[in-house]
Amino acid sequence: MEPKLTDLSPPTHGVLPEVTTARLHLRRPLPEDLDALAAVFEQEPVWHWPYGRGRTREETAAFLDRNVRHWDTLGYGLWLVVEPATARVVGYAGLSVPAFLPEILPAVEVGWRLEPAVWGRGYATEAATAALDAGFSTLGLAEICSLPEPTNLASVRVCERLGMRRDRIYVTPPAPDRGPVEALQFLITAAEWQAARGTTT
Repeated sequence: MEPKLTDLSPPTHGVLPEVTTARLHLRRPLPEDLDALAAVFEQEPVWHWPYGRGRTREETAAFLDRNVRHWDTLGYGLWLVVEPATARVVGYAGLSVPAFLPEILPAVEVGWRLEPAVWGRGYATEAATAALDAGFSTLGLAEICSLPEPTNLASVRVCERLGMRRDRIYVTPPAPDRGPVEALQFLITAAEWQAARGTTT
């Protein structure tokens, strides 16, 4: 029997809010966001790691459904990243349970995927910063990880900019649509984040 999502997440309190940063609006996804998200996910660079191809509309629909249920069950999940000036969805960022790597569970991962048109603008760091702030202050998490592939140098650099520390490389179990994949685990604790940001709870 498949484990319950609640058993895979550390204890949390509160609900992840919508957030508006200097340049982005980060909000909970809705089923009606499928068209906008599919337009992002069909682009090969968005899912180059780990699939080497874009995602079909059906795969995007399944991803969106899982994320909506993640929010409903746990009170947090991956936000849609929206540019307020254009109201355009440019990807996702936020917090999720890394169920693809059972050996580190229970755990929460900060992650992001953005369309190539907005790469290089610092959006991933901006959105991930908001996610870490909310994860530690609102949800009360003790630790958050990130799990980029070692060859995904752009995401590795984001982790480093966030002040996360390298831990070790894991190999994820194969999935129906991919083989095993290396994941470089980065970690940061609430105390480390607060010290870096000059804040306290």
